[in-house]
Amino acid sequence: MQTIVKEFSVQKDRPLKIRFLGTAVKKFIAANISIAAFFVIWEIFVDTGVLKDTFVAAPSMIAVTIVQLLENGTLLGHIGISLFRAIGGFILAAVIAIPLGFFLGGSFHMFRRAVTPLVRLLSAANPFALLPVFILLFGIGEISKIAIIFWVCLWPILLNTITGIQNVDRLLVKSARSMGMQGTALFFKVILPAAAAPIFHGLKMGCGTAFFMLIAAEMIGASTGLGWMVWNAQINYQIPKLFAVTFIISVLGLLLNYLFARIERNILSWQTESPEY
Repeated sequence: MQTIVKEFSVQKDRPLKIRFLGTAVKKFIAANISIAAFFVIWEIFVDTGVLKDTFVAAPSMIAVTIVQLLENGTLLGHIGISLFRAIGGFILAAVIAIPLGFFLGGSFHMFRRAVTPLVRLLSAANPFALLPVFILLFGIGEISKIAIIFWVCLWPILLNTITGIQNVDRLLVKSARSMGMQGTALFFKVILPAAAAPIFHGLKMGCGTAFFMLIAAEMIGASTGLGWMVWNAQINYQIPKLFAVTFIISVLGLLLNYLFARIERNILSWQTESPEY
């Protein structure tokens, strides 16, 4: 009798699983059909000569080039170098910007009023215009590239941290203090969770900016990295390689953004929706 009941329950649950799987497949197709159509049209235009293959590589040729770069090992090496530079500058910026943001966004009102105009002025400086200055100061080695990544990541993290601290509900802090919460307990249990969403927004902005600024930095005074591969393919007129590396850069940017979104969602799971700034 128990065996019959188990078989019945399994058969009863199976249609639900099939419907759920079918719904997931439909959502996946609906979310990616425009991308697939874009690549199909791109391929047709190149094959029919609407787009000249001397200037635009077909998606099929891009895929073949990516496989070749992976097989000879050059692509993974350059990806590793670029990620090392981007992550190094980003971590250094986060380590400095978050504590500084808590300090500037805290109770030192007079100091914040004096420093905020300078911070906003420096954050508005065009990093591409400053790139030759960093090369002049630090040379063409790794330090200049990590320094420019640090610079572009510093400001979104700092400004969003200041905003997060300033927007912490003062009534919430007073209520916690009235219950005897002080010092580090107040900071880690009340202030930091309340400011977490803007801080993560700044980290996500800094992460995206770091990677794409690095590509520009590697195009000037570098002999390794994805930016250098793009520049080298351009000057040598290697069109399939140029498009292949550009495609890899776009995919890596999307993956980094997706990774940060997942981390933010897991850490801030108690929030129903993160605010936009």
